[in-house]
Amino acid sequence: MSELLERKVGIVACSGEELAEGTVARLAALKVLNELRPHETVTICLPLFLAGGAGDRAFARLHPTITVDGCDLRCAARATELYSSKPAASLVVNELVAEGGLERPEGRRRLNAAGKKAVAVTAERLAALVDQALGKEAGAAPAVPEPASAPHGAEREATCACGSGIAVTKLTIDGQAVELIALPLIFRHLRDRGVGQDAEGVRQLFETVKIYNAVPPEAEAGYREAVRREYAAFCEKEKKP
Repeated sequence: MSELLERKVGIVACSGEELAEGTVARLAALKVLNELRPHETVTICLPLFLAGGAGDRAFARLHPTITVDGCDLRCAARATELYSSKPAASLVVNELVAEGGLERPEGRRRLNAAGKKAVAVTAERLAALVDQALGKEAGAAPAVPEPASAPHGAEREATCACGSGIAVTKLTIDGQAVELIALPLIFRHLRDRGVGQDAEGVRQLFETVKIYNAVPPEAEAGYREAVRREYAAFCEKEKKP
């Protein structure tokens, strides 16, 4: 295995949304990926991993992985061990909360103060485990953080285990900035299949977008319209020579 491969650690975060601890797990993983250890870590998408993502599973077999679960079901840890190999380390948010005597997080979409504290604690523990997996000494200087956000309307790349970037597009929906992943890939795939912009085409488009993005039921109409406009702009742009 090359030195380049050995320098990366894969992070597999819980994708459950029924508990606030699941949100804590995902936000802590993102904090490590984007701020604390951006050059030493990549993300492994749990849904794609379970669906048979060859790149993610191959990475997890060749590199150390760390799982972050919200609760004792340990879905991320079990899936990683089942489909690749045993994780180098595993974290469970509700165990960290109990261990640290913290208040229980609340709020699945918008965490309360206790939830934000749990994110910070989980992220710091996760960063330390990344260093341990890479054989770094405790207290070693971390990598220089990358910018946490991109200009409005711009796209940034979230580094994934298969080695390709997953585009993250920022849209304004009902007056709020929302990030949706993989829109260009979805648009290109559907356009190549001849999916149009009629009612049936928009239905197929939105159902596909929801596979990869969490859409609040009460906000579906706004999301649908924003995605429809973005797809129309994409198709128009692709027509131009």
